[in-house]
Amino acid sequence: MNHRERVLSALERKGYDRIPVRHFGEPEVNQALMQHFGVDSELAMLDCIGDDFRYIWPDYIGPPPQTFPDGSFEIAWPWRWQSGERYKIVEVGGKKYTEEVYRPFVDLKDPDELAKYPFPTVDWLDYSKIKQKVQLNAQYTRMAGYGNVLNFIAGISHSLGMERTLAGFATGDPVLLALMDVKFKFHCEEIEKTLQAAEGAIDLVGIGEDLGTQRGPLISPRAFDKYIAPYLDRFFRMVHGYGARISMHCCGSSRAFVPRLVELGLDILEVIQVSCPGMNLAQLRAEFGQRLCLSGSMDVQGFMVTETPLGIEREVRRRLEMFPDGGLILGPSHLIQPDVPLENILTMYRAAGSLECSDSAPDARGTA
Repeated sequence: MNHRERVLSALERKGYDRIPVRHFGEPEVNQALMQHFGVDSELAMLDCIGDDFRYIWPDYIGPPPQTFPDGSFEIAWPWRWQSGERYKIVEVGGKKYTEEVYRPFVDLKDPDELAKYPFPTVDWLDYSKIKQKVQLNAQYTRMAGYGNVLNFIAGISHSLGMERTLAGFATGDPVLLALMDVKFKFHCEEIEKTLQAAEGAIDLVGIGEDLGTQRGPLISPRAFDKYIAPYLDRFFRMVHGYGARISMHCCGSSRAFVPRLVELGLDILEVIQVSCPGMNLAQLRAEFGQRLCLSGSMDVQGFMVTETPLGIEREVRRRLEMFPDGGLILGPSHLIQPDVPLENILTMYRAAGSLECSDSAPDARGTA
């Protein structure tokens, strides 16, 4: 099987030659893996660990992101949907993170004022090379979108502030609702144009919506159903109409929302933080495994940090036994952090059967 055949067979519960894998890592982790394998690009590193997915994006041709006198900066699409916020690199416990330091709408009262703001448009994207990109990646599972697509709670909080965003789902804040509408229209058009340009060759569309904390729901299921579900319904119908599936990044304890997500037509739920309440992998499989594929599940908050390689190998083997015919894409429960030992990362992929490069003979494909 090639990468694409493996994933599609797993999604259809028809078995596979090895379990599909999908890698998420912080830049420091990816750099360490590149150095280990002796390659000079992240794509080559993904080949080494056997990642079965490749992203297909239009080219960004919009205004370049700015850096400001105070050292703050903008982040351009596709990593962020730019809505005026600015970021800085902060260091916490020896780890570096990108955090907002300026949120332009946190005190905005009148949603009509948003009409004056130069939000990104799909005219900032060039779709002319999409067909070429899908052809170059024909052996891989081709994925449009990313975790920033839709992503109303986290995405809008960058410019509105998390406190006001969460309160807005309880009060129906008109500024929040207006921002949701603007963001939805951009992403819906962005993805539809990508699907059209690919002429049926996109397998998955990635979106995001962090619905859970470490302990439970981030917003109420009632607020989700009132404000977010109608957008998901429209988006899922559009994507499915082009023959693609939906993979949704959703952190934390999202169990309260899973039945509704399945009802709406979600195909893959990632990243399955098994340490959170309600996110037990076996229970999710038993209740939703025939209708919903799960992705992730290898806990990077504790288990992958402290466990021995033997214990990690045993945990991967348990997943292989639990999902013999498909229904799981193996990977970390979130971006792998720098505190996860390199050998533990390699053990996870080696146990999954995806690691293609031997430690003694690193792959030198460079820019695969």
